[in-house]
Amino acid sequence: MIHETAQIHPSAVVEEGAKIGANVTVGPFTYITKDVEIGDGTEVMSHVVIKGPTVIGQDNRIFPFAVIGEECQDKKFNGEATRLVVGDRNVIRESVQMHRGTVQDKGVTTVGSDNLFCVNVHIAHDCVVGDNIIMGNNATLAGHVNVEDYAIISALSPVHQFCTVGAHSFIGGGSIVVQDVPPYVMAQGNHAKPFGINIEGLKRRGFEKPELHAIRRAYKEIYRSGKTLAEVKPVLEEMAKEFPSIGLFVKLFENSTRGIIR
Repeated sequence: MIHETAQIHPSAVVEEGAKIGANVTVGPFTYITKDVEIGDGTEVMSHVVIKGPTVIGQDNRIFPFAVIGEECQDKKFNGEATRLVVGDRNVIRESVQMHRGTVQDKGVTTVGSDNLFCVNVHIAHDCVVGDNIIMGNNATLAGHVNVEDYAIISALSPVHQFCTVGAHSFIGGGSIVVQDVPPYVMAQGNHAKPFGINIEGLKRRGFEKPELHAIRRAYKEIYRSGKTLAEVKPVLEEMAKEFPSIGLFVKLFENSTRGIIR
């Protein structure tokens, strides 16, 4: 179903059964398959491929040569009806690729809202990408990666499968991430190592001084106290009673399968 206010260029191919919302624009030479749903106000520019099952929310901007909802690059994939779900108000720049999930995991790749994905970003199968995230040119996520809210992954930085990039963290350009990056941490290098707290980013987002001091103390407990994570965890749990932001560290340690960067 195509809403009467949608504007579809005559050269675009939109298969029967696709759901195109109000005030959507679809540019020339774009291809959209039948099992795709695009929310109101989204702009799909020229030469875009959107394959389903895929759901895209409202007010997104999708630039030329993006490939959204293609089948995943996993040899175990056998044509199952897995999905991609994208939220609202994302900017998806040229040649970005977002792949559907696999039945070996959740069966869905999930992308949140208000994100900026720069040129040639790759989001592989079964990733969970939160909100207000920036991924620079050629930043790439392998399968099953979790990127939490407000994280920044700079250009030319790949993230290994099953890793978590914590909320409000910052990964410098050209880094290779093979273990979890804790929340609030700045990471850089091959392989990526921690270089303190993303203080400037936290200040911009309204973190107050007591919370910033608590995050600094937590960082020192993790990286400078000489304690194991098992020894650090109860300390952080106690801190989290007063400062909820510290709970993100505890959550990451509980769910980590690859360990944290050191």
